[in-house]
Amino acid sequence: MIALIDYGAGNLTSVRKALAALGADVHVPGAPDELAEASGVIVPGVGNFKATAAITDAWREAIIGVVGNGRPLLGICLGLQWLFEGSTEAPDCPGLGLMGGQCDRLPSIIPDSAGESQTLKIPHVGWNALHFPRRSALFEDINEGAQVYFTHSYAAPATHDAAAVTSYGISFAAGVERGQVFGVQFHPEKSGDVGLQVLKNFLNRTI
Repeated sequence: MIALIDYGAGNLTSVRKALAALGADVHVPGAPDELAEASGVIVPGVGNFKATAAITDAWREAIIGVVGNGRPLLGICLGLQWLFEGSTEAPDCPGLGLMGGQCDRLPSIIPDSAGESQTLKIPHVGWNALHFPRRSALFEDINEGAQVYFTHSYAAPATHDAAAVTSYGISFAAGVERGQVFGVQFHPEKSGDVGLQVLKNFLNRTI
């Protein structure tokens, strides 16, 4: 059973549909102690980092407990950012801290090849190509350059935990992986066959 965390900041319906298409049994727990029965946990989310404050200490401890017991955790979009120490979008709101570093706003102005200023539209909305700096269980059977769908204004740094990177003004982590902790900045539930493969790879870690 996959526990899908509802903290009021995500489109759970789309994620649930994508998981159901893959044959997953999905449950939205109403209390932290229900995570004890989960084979894996998914934290989705869209919007402001401040929304993650709704994930109380009890939920945080239960989610960390899942990871400590060797079961996989996946953060999607805002859920990926929450895996880090925090975000400049809401400096007083701590992240889970399983990944090192802070998330920051994407640049709206960058220099072009001629040295002139180029303006980028923020939020970043659309399809971008994935590039893989290392082998990763989460991106198994996904080709270099595969396109996935993003919609966000803030992004995580491309540290050694980055399993996939892309760029929009700057390079940033499109996917992270450390042990059984995974995250994707894009929306796999809106990314067609590539997104379904990512979710399938995550589900394979629950076996």
